Amino acid sequence: MESVKLGPTGEILTDLPSPYLPHACGLLHLPRFLAKIRKHLAGELPKSYQRNFTKGFDGFLCLHLGIDPQQVIAIVRESADAAEVDRRLREILPDDLRVAEWNRKLVQMGMTEMGREKLKEVRQQMGIPEREDLVSFADMIDFDEGRIS
Repeated sequence: MESVKLGPTGEILTDLPSPYLPHACGLLHLPRFLAKIRKHLAGELPKSYQRNFTKGFDGFLCLHLGIDPQQVIAIVRESADAAEVDRRLREILPDDLRVAEWNRKLVQMGMTEMGREKLKEVRQQMGIPEREDLVSFADMIDFDEGRIS
């Protein structure tokens, strides 16, 4: 399967982890952020992803953890392998990751009244206004990247 396809939001990567996939530490979205960083460093992160790179879920996760996204980028850039990335991440992450708090926040992004309106607008732009089963921004990512049909 090709890892890039063209969709309603521009180029779509089909080989990124779902935002629902947890890291070994339990945090949702962290594997996806790390994968996006690797793509960015290799010059393979499409323009359609660059708008929200280190912002959106990436930025919200870093804000939750009290770290700068640039620190994570530097760790990925300077590490020899995934084990070193994980070891160095543990050095900058807080002792209490507040995993349940973050995971709940991530899966519910888009469920406020304002969020529901934005999701409705995004579904319209993507040509799928009838897909009311897509109730969060993580759902929209999974749909866009082909994990939800």
